[in-house]
Amino acid sequence: ESGPPRPLNARFQVRNGSLEAVSEDVFARSPAALLELFALLQQNPEVRGVRAATMRAVARNLWLIDEEFRQNPRHHRLFLEILRSPVGVTHELRRMNTYGVLGRYIPAFGRVVGRMQYDLFHAYTVDAHTLFVVSNLRRFATPRYVQEHPDASRVMQSLPRSEVAYLAALFHDLAKGRGGDHSELGAVDAEAFCLEQGLSPYDARLVAWLVRNHLELSLTSQKQDIHDPQVINAFARKVGDETHLDYLYVLTCADVRGTNPKLWNSWKATLFSDFYQRVKRALRRGLESPIDPEHLVRETQDGARRLAVEHGIAEEDIAAVWLRFTPGYFLQHSPEEVAWHTRLLAEREAGADEPLIALDPHSVRGTTAALIFARPRRHGFARTTAALDELGLNIVDARITPTGDGFTLDLYHLLEDDGAPISDRDRLAEIEQALWRSLRGAADAPLAVSRRAPRQARMFNTPTQITVAVDERNRRSVLELTAGDRPGLLCEVGQVLMQEKIELHAAKIMTVGERAEDVFYLTDFDNRPLSAAAAAHLKGRLVQALDARQAALRAPLAGTP
Repeated sequence: ESGPPRPLNARFQVRNGSLEAVSEDVFARSPAALLELFALLQQNPEVRGVRAATMRAVARNLWLIDEEFRQNPRHHRLFLEILRSPVGVTHELRRMNTYGVLGRYIPAFGRVVGRMQYDLFHAYTVDAHTLFVVSNLRRFATPRYVQEHPDASRVMQSLPRSEVAYLAALFHDLAKGRGGDHSELGAVDAEAFCLEQGLSPYDARLVAWLVRNHLELSLTSQKQDIHDPQVINAFARKVGDETHLDYLYVLTCADVRGTNPKLWNSWKATLFSDFYQRVKRALRRGLESPIDPEHLVRETQDGARRLAVEHGIAEEDIAAVWLRFTPGYFLQHSPEEVAWHTRLLAEREAGADEPLIALDPHSVRGTTAALIFARPRRHGFARTTAALDELGLNIVDARITPTGDGFTLDLYHLLEDDGAPISDRDRLAEIEQALWRSLRGAADAPLAVSRRAPRQARMFNTPTQITVAVDERNRRSVLELTAGDRPGLLCEVGQVLMQEKIELHAAKIMTVGERAEDVFYLTDFDNRPLSAAAAAHLKGRLVQALDARQAALRAPLAGTP
């Protein structure tokens, strides 16, 4: 029933569309064939797979991949050939993992095969996640997938050596479970492996740097103020040049996309891209001439003015609206956001005291933006977040901007639970009505979110951790909070801040599986950073309030078998 084989070389042939070894002892006679097999599959895309007898022969001969095998320059060339192939990189790395070859050739990889990560952040085992990251990089490198992530695709397709990114992806999490900092340990392994494979010292150091710093762009953009020139300039100094930034950007996007499908959304794509562009501009200016705030303010104002004029807003009306705001407002918002706010405020009647609520379904940040322009109100942040939380919305960013004439402009960036912006008209109307109700409710009405926490989140006990630092340059305190993620968390924080007479200026909200890792920018009511005593007192109050709520949520589980 089987047709005559078609020879590929002295070791392999194709029979009925599948690759097979010419004899049972091919791997014993030529151990390099254990890698050559995968390179041949890339070079012959019409070959559908590997015959069962050959798969069994690979399994029997895995023991041949020992230290001597790993030191052989011919094997190094074959492995790099697989990584540099224009096609089939992900397929063959996955096949190498399935057959046990990858874990033998890279022992650090072998140690994580099947290793689970016990949180709600990582949906996959370490080896599966690692290969998803490589797969994402490959998609960025392939023109037909450019619409999935245009910015990362453009950068990836301009990289001089894509195998550097793939090697960084292979090693970025391989030191997990070994104790110590997995990024640091993985970087040491990665540099040694790359030098062994014959990469240049520069490329080996670049791979190691990427492994060591693979979390930096993600954490900085999600936890720090990416509009702050100091943050931009510090990150530019950290990466040093555009090459390091380009590789780090594509690795970050691929890593977050490959961690958990629910974690990747238009907000994160826009956030990473925005920060990448800001750092790139800083690098092009030169590290010796860092970006100054006045330059960024002028840039935002010029762009916003142009957009507002295009929408028919007169120059004098634009100037009148902008008198309400300090320069800090223009640092915090994009030209598109400033133009939108300007249009809304310019169209209000002069001297109007009524609140204003507006929604932008598809904001420039990849979210639905909700704007509230109103007089400051008691528990305003807590009430607004409770109303939005009750609707099952994710709040990913909040900014509270006081104006010079006694109002506040509050901007909330929202996503549905699946990570998408809100486009359904009825849903948008529901959000607007909920915001109006929260504005018009009695100031002393009880605050609560009745939406239940998911059972899997209630099963994790995440103790509340808080740090408070002073940002001297911006004259504010920065509170970092880690706590169990649950409905009503932001409302609880907002209530404590109000009770302690603390002013909230902005919040960056990051959910990492079962944990919330949020950052709040605060001052006292005199617009000064918190004193050491006030910060310590606030920390104690928040820990007490949030841990008590977490314990109450977990109580029904206590009797569960």
